[in-house]
Amino acid sequence: MCSIVSVRCSSGGAFAGLAMMTMMLALLLTTTIVSGDNQIELTEQLPTVMVAVLVRNKAHTLPYFFSYLEDLDYPKDRMSLWIRSDHNEDRSIEITKAWLKRTSSLYHSVDFKYRSERGKRESEKTSTHWNEERFSDVIRLKQDALQAARMMWADYIFFIDADVFLTNSNTLGKLIERKLPIVAPMLVSDGLYSNFWCGMTSDYYYQRTDDYKKILNYDQIGQWPVPMVHTAVLVSLNIAQTRQLTFERKNLPVGRYDGPVDDIIIFAMSANYSGIPMYVCNELLYGYIMVPLEAGETVPGKDLEQLTNVLSYIVNEYGALSLKQDLSRFVADVPKDKLTLSHIYMINLERRTERRTKMLKHFDLLGLDVEHFPAVDGKQLSDKKVYDMGIRFLPGYADPFHKRPMTMGEIGCFLSHYNIWERMVRLNQQEVLVLEDDIRFEPFFRRRAYGVLADARRIDGWDLIYFGRKRLQEEDEKWIDGSEYLVKAGYSYWTLGYVITLEGAKKLLREQPLSKLLPVDEYLPIMFDNHPNDSWTSHFRDRTLSAWSAAPLLLYPTHYTGDEGYISDTEDSLRIDGTLPAVGGPSKGSSGMVSNDTRDGGQGQASQEPKKGDKEQLPNAPALLSESGIGQGEHDLETKNRRSEL
Repeated sequence: MCSIVSVRCSSGGAFAGLAMMTMMLALLLTTTIVSGDNQIELTEQLPTVMVAVLVRNKAHTLPYFFSYLEDLDYPKDRMSLWIRSDHNEDRSIEITKAWLKRTSSLYHSVDFKYRSERGKRESEKTSTHWNEERFSDVIRLKQDALQAARMMWADYIFFIDADVFLTNSNTLGKLIERKLPIVAPMLVSDGLYSNFWCGMTSDYYYQRTDDYKKILNYDQIGQWPVPMVHTAVLVSLNIAQTRQLTFERKNLPVGRYDGPVDDIIIFAMSANYSGIPMYVCNELLYGYIMVPLEAGETVPGKDLEQLTNVLSYIVNEYGALSLKQDLSRFVADVPKDKLTLSHIYMINLERRTERRTKMLKHFDLLGLDVEHFPAVDGKQLSDKKVYDMGIRFLPGYADPFHKRPMTMGEIGCFLSHYNIWERMVRLNQQEVLVLEDDIRFEPFFRRRAYGVLADARRIDGWDLIYFGRKRLQEEDEKWIDGSEYLVKAGYSYWTLGYVITLEGAKKLLREQPLSKLLPVDEYLPIMFDNHPNDSWTSHFRDRTLSAWSAAPLLLYPTHYTGDEGYISDTEDSLRIDGTLPAVGGPSKGSSGMVSNDTRDGGQGQASQEPKKGDKEQLPNAPALLSESGIGQGEHDLETKNRRSEL
């Protein structure tokens, strides 16, 4: 026996009861009335919006979904909530109730109904199985929401799925400003999946187009007419033709539709038949979307991994997550481990607290037990200090890009890695992951890291494995025999992240690199005997380091040269001769007293100079990425059932 529970509350009465007032106060605009010698300014209110949400088995996303929904910078007394939930096997209803208990009074009205019985429908094979009964239920509920918005004279209805995170608080207001009949904010996933189509086949399914990636990658920015939007869709109900919009097949023009029983397709075709254009807007980064699970995939497995991916993207972009205090109790801490390694170190300058804070959030999301390893700060070094430490420089070394000697930042970077190698030997640590603090983790990082390590240990014969780097060789790097995840490393820059064995650390130390110093990302290729400069390599005898690389890579930089927010603590610091790197040598009159915080892409000619921080530009790079099989490609859209609600 099941029961249907209804929760209704209102901060100001039903919309229908305030119909005349709603019509009079439709928009937040200033109107000036001239009466005799007086001018009176009147302020009109913003449009009313009903937000429609369907919830099923979303306990893992709801704390973040509701937090970001609450963060929307739109008057809550102009918003109504319409929420339905059933057939849950988790705490979705409990979480929804907890959030509504605190926030209901803020909104104009709340209509929350749910079925209290637990478990999937009898006709469903699994909770991710979409059969005709399930489609019919979703169609009925969405049609009910559309009708409810019409009955309360709402100006707009905003359909949004419970695993969407609107990280841009201005989303709703910005969409309304577009004054479009149907518009969706373009959402970002952990792959090529999004909430719009650019093409539809004659039998009403997804069709690939060249425009899709252009819009998704922000190569073209604006609002674009498309045949399909879903998952987060704003509909203007003040346009007369929207009365013909429907989710029900029976309401379509007779004889025109012979497609599947599918809510988003029927809705798109009803818009098409009514002459109402649909748009996707990518003028801003509005938020993020989860890729729907296919039949057989599970929430504890694939969906939790996807949630981690998306939350990691948000941390990369914003530095933190929005999670209301009363909802945080529904988010479990992720158990931490060292990925079966002896230890994990993160190199971080003590003064770079913002990077450290961001990385700690990533470690919490990924469940990584990482030790903060204080970096040697180039700002604290001087020529005398470097000399007193016994450091001498490689004869004839000059930076390949700038034709300059090493910077203090590069010296500090090398010493930071060197100190970890020394600690490994001292503590007899067999395998260590070394991370820098300006990295972003690729989707499914843990699963892929385990795969790389399992292959490496099974095959054996390696000293170092790059998790992140910048490849400099244009020829294809050879796959390691018997591995699906590893290639033999070629000449590379960057030390974003790498796993090194105890024997590898000993090899790097035995060459006494402090007596012939050069940057660490030049030293490593020399030591695995894949460096183009023979005069440099001739100073190092035992070049037997066996270096492999994950393919595709597991780590990338958070920023590249010229990106907003890009800061280099190595390239843009003082040289060992006390001058700042610049095109053609130091400028006349330069004091050499500059900050390590110099940003790339600044004023003058120097911003055009090639740098190590430039994005990798290899013709074979896309091919390696496409061979992964783990990421979410555009082709996935053709087989995805695109479902993410009930």
